[in-house]
Amino acid sequence: MSAEPGKDKSKVHKLSLKGSSKLVAEFFQYSINTILFQRGVYPAEDFTAVKKYGLTMLVSSDDQVKAYIKKIMSQLDKWMVGGKISKLVVVITSKDTGETVERWQFDVQIFSRPSKKKSFSKTPASENAVPPAEDVAPEKTEAEIQSEIQSIFRQITASVTFLPELAGDCTFNVLVYADADSDVPMEWGDSDAKEIINGEKVQLRSFSTASHKVDTLVSYRMDR
Repeated sequence: MSAEPGKDKSKVHKLSLKGSSKLVAEFFQYSINTILFQRGVYPAEDFTAVKKYGLTMLVSSDDQVKAYIKKIMSQLDKWMVGGKISKLVVVITSKDTGETVERWQFDVQIFSRPSKKKSFSKTPASENAVPPAEDVAPEKTEAEIQSEIQSIFRQITASVTFLPELAGDCTFNVLVYADADSDVPMEWGDSDAKEIINGEKVQLRSFSTASHKVDTLVSYRMDR
C-alpha cells in the first residue's frame, strides 16, 4: 500500500480495493490457522510461531493442512479481488459422528458497490449473502485496522474460556459463499450450510477498511 504522490505520508490513506481484498484474504488465512490451533483440532507441535499483526501467530506446519489452506487461499484471493465473496465459514466436525460441533462464520460486506447478487457458494443457496453496505466507510490508518484485527484474534484466543472442549477427534472444512456467476474450480463442490441446530451463538468483534467490513460469529453445540 502506498501513499499518493505529493501527499503527506503521515496522513490517513486508504487501501485500494485490491489492497483491501488482499488484507481480508490474509486475515482469513491466519484465522483458519488460529482456530485450528486454539481449538486443538491438531496437536500443538504441528504449529509454528510467526509474527503478524504485532502478535505471535501459530500456523500449521502439517503438509496436508498447509496444502489444503494454500488451495483455498489461491482461489479466495481471486474471488476477493473480484468482489465475489460474501461469507467464509470454518466448520469443525466430529470424526466419530460426522456432526458439526463448531462453526466460525466471517461475513464480508463490500462498501460502495451496488448489489444485484444472488448468493451461491461453495455452500448453500439457502443462506443469503450479506448485502453490501451503501455507505462509504471512513478512512482509517493501518494502525487502526491492525488494532481491530488484533482484537479479533485476541477474542478467538480467549474463546477457549467459554467454548465447550472438543470431544474426540475432529476435522475441519472451509465453506466459501461466492456469487452465482463466480468461476468455480472443478475440485470445489457444493455443500450444505453445516448449521448447528439450536446451537449457542457468540458475536465477536469486526474490522473494516475503506472497502470491506468483516464480522465474526462462532456457533457451537452445548450437548457434548
